Amino acid sequence: MDKLGLDPHVVRRARALAARAGQPVVDLARSHTTVSVERAVLRLAGVSGADSDGIPWVNRLVDAVRADVPLGRGVALPVFHALATHGVEDVTVLAQKAAAGAVTFAVPESKAEVAAARRAARRATDAGLKLVDRRRAERDRLIKRYGDPQQRPWIYLIVATGDIYEDIPQAQAAARAGADVIAVIRSTGQSLLDYVPEGATREGFAGTYATQENFRLMRAALDETSKELGRYVRLTNYASGLCMPEIAALAGMERLDMMLNDSMYGILFRDINPIRTFVDQRFSRQVHARAGIIINTGEDNYLTTADAVEAAHTVTVSQLLNEFFAHEAGLADWQLGLGHAFEINPELPESFRLELAHALLARELFPDAPLKWMPPTKHMTGDVFRGNLLDGFFNLVGALTGQGILLVGMMTEAVVTPWLSDRDIALQNVRYVLNGAGNLHEDFVPAPGGFIQSRAHAVLGEAIELLERIVDDTMLTAIADGTFGIMKRPADRGKGLDGVARHEDGYYNPVTEALES
Repeated sequence: MDKLGLDPHVVRRARALAARAGQPVVDLARSHTTVSVERAVLRLAGVSGADSDGIPWVNRLVDAVRADVPLGRGVALPVFHALATHGVEDVTVLAQKAAAGAVTFAVPESKAEVAAARRAARRATDAGLKLVDRRRAERDRLIKRYGDPQQRPWIYLIVATGDIYEDIPQAQAAARAGADVIAVIRSTGQSLLDYVPEGATREGFAGTYATQENFRLMRAALDETSKELGRYVRLTNYASGLCMPEIAALAGMERLDMMLNDSMYGILFRDINPIRTFVDQRFSRQVHARAGIIINTGEDNYLTTADAVEAAHTVTVSQLLNEFFAHEAGLADWQLGLGHAFEINPELPESFRLELAHALLARELFPDAPLKWMPPTKHMTGDVFRGNLLDGFFNLVGALTGQGILLVGMMTEAVVTPWLSDRDIALQNVRYVLNGAGNLHEDFVPAPGGFIQSRAHAVLGEAIELLERIVDDTMLTAIADGTFGIMKRPADRGKGLDGVARHEDGYYNPVTEALES
């Protein structure tokens, strides 16, 4: 139902401008690679484990290849050529030998050697992609067996103690209390590590490290709880930062269901190089598309640094760009958990009506996407009673506008890391609102030409004006100028730039070839 009276021609123009603004970024991503993309290829080919210092063998192998071959040639051909020439059958063993200085690397020269290396690389990485396919089919079977939650939005709750073995019982308790999606937030600073830690971890900082073993442990625990509750409980983690492609691959292999994966979050809030981020996010989204994983984007973060009313149109622009990038990478609409947030200063007159206008605009621009609606954080004061009331208003907007994924707000936001009792009170708030008003979106229609409609039209108009400027100036310039979240991030700076390379003649990536075919 069209509740805002948006002009279809205006909406089409907004999408067309987003495509024009985004295409140069896609072209950039298609013509570059990064160390993390190459490591993800080797992880899918079977490289696993870490040395005695905790550095993954895949990092050691890519570093060894780079010492002999330019990154722009890719690692697949040198690695699988080395397997043949050195008589090694296992890629992890090759990595160990390379780290010890016992192997050198070169790009195969003859047509026969190139063909043989390509076949071997494709065979090995296809095995990894087939595992991702099996995990996706497994998810489909479990959803059919246990069923999905009966109502939307799905209730999304964060668990993160730093200790995976403490996270597990808390996650299971949260699911029993009504959570449909469990998010294990990452340890602070992990996005700036240029390697993925190995094994189960017990010491994180305001979060738990994203590792393959932690993924496996939590997924197995939530499968037990899904069986107990008779509904499939989804698991979320973060595919962002310097290891975005690798974490996406690990998530696909361990059957995670959602991943935080935003096109600009790492650029703006972690000062990661823009080119590195765009190359990594395209590859990671291709993996998510193959794995059937829903992505969650990070537009809510812009409103923690910029004013939520003045910058509302930048959220819409980012959503349109994220949609374009996601579609180009192969993601379907049902996989687009585009982000937005309840972050307007509650002291502002008509703040609730403004929140309704912004949320309904997102809902109508992306009718088939399971939008991720984020709770208030910026204006939480430490007054837990006021905070619980604000979260109730947030939940009500989610119900009135038919959001798809609702992150549970905490009354102790900005005070402490939530206790189980805090989560229980927050879930009571969500259940009360959704039970009492969960279908109110069927009846809620803003007055024609009224405040809510007019505000939504104004935000969309400002978004189009900004997209026109981005088309003229380029997206990289817009990011450098502080357009999003008021953070200025030039394309020639930022963490991870030294791990980016333009494709050279003969570059080969068997995973990209498979995903794009």
